[in-house]
Amino acid sequence: MKQQQAAKILHALGHDSRLELFRTLVKAGADGLNIGQLRAHLNMPASTLAHHIAALVKTNVIIQHQQGRETMNVANFALVEAMAGFLFNDCCKGI
Repeated sequence: MKQQQAAKILHALGHDSRLELFRTLVKAGADGLNIGQLRAHLNMPASTLAHHIAALVKTNVIIQHQQGRETMNVANFALVEAMAGFLFNDCCKGI
């Protein structure tokens, strides 16, 4: 992962509501949650939730897929794991 990509991911997660949204999806696991389920957990207006989801989808932090008539939202575990690896790659190697 390049520094610019990591910065975009951190910026997207740097908003309190988006971080809460992402952490909720992490708790949901690989099955993810649909919009209605997210609204119930987050108690957030639909338009606000849509805005935050769009920001996280744009940076690939969450992935959306269709499951029947529902759009499911799933945390992109691999991407965030790669970002964590990038952050700690040079840990304790000295300056």
